Amino acid sequence: MNQAERRLYLIHTLLSERPSCRRQEIPKDAARQRVLLRGLMNVRPAKQISPEFLSVQDEYLRQELSEAGVTHVEDLQPVSGELYLWQGDITKLSCGAIVNAANSGLTGCYVPNHACIDNCIHTYAGVQLRLDCAEIMEKQGHEEPTGQAKLTRAYNLPCSFVLHTVGPIVTGEPTKEDEQLLTSCYRSCLSLAEENGVKSIAFCCISTGVFHFPNERAAEIAIDTVRQYKSETGSEMKVIFNVFKDLDKEIYERLLQRA
Repeated sequence: MNQAERRLYLIHTLLSERPSCRRQEIPKDAARQRVLLRGLMNVRPAKQISPEFLSVQDEYLRQELSEAGVTHVEDLQPVSGELYLWQGDITKLSCGAIVNAANSGLTGCYVPNHACIDNCIHTYAGVQLRLDCAEIMEKQGHEEPTGQAKLTRAYNLPCSFVLHTVGPIVTGEPTKEDEQLLTSCYRSCLSLAEENGVKSIAFCCISTGVFHFPNERAAEIAIDTVRQYKSETGSEMKVIFNVFKDLDKEIYERLLQRA
């Protein structure tokens, strides 16, 4: 199969799982087909699927990744000590682990083609990731608490692992408890990564955006927590602060240059 044939196979298979969508018209152009495929992956519940589907999906996603281009942590330059800053799509970063700003259900964002990091990570990892997260939640028996972390494989992402953490949702100014919970997100991810032999970890801007934690204060907590953890533990793990917006890049650049 070429890439177009793989995409159509995946679309047809996912549509066949949903009786109400079997008459869905499939667009002719590749861009709209990609939107449809992503949407179908986003709304699909956590359940098993055929080995053939997984094989085709994995080939498709890895080819898409290859065409989009990957940034390797070895090619980055530290800004301060072993702390790095990188602006880009975290799903295109090759490192030990990336951090997903998850919701308390942990199984991803079910809104078709939503732009959140949770949606992107689950889309480009593949449908296996949602099933792994669902199995974790079933064993746990309750929603994921704020400030903790879980580790899964990364499947078709260029990193080795995904760390899932639920940040605090802020209304108005962050409280002391909000700040403590955000600190816990970073420490939980660092500890869990270290326990699993991860040599480099990329943090997104946890709790900013739709969770409404002020960007500047969130960045201060992120940097201070990582520096304190590394000082206390002697960890040599490389830490990448991943930003997408220019605003966050400016904030992290300024804060990281402080002694």
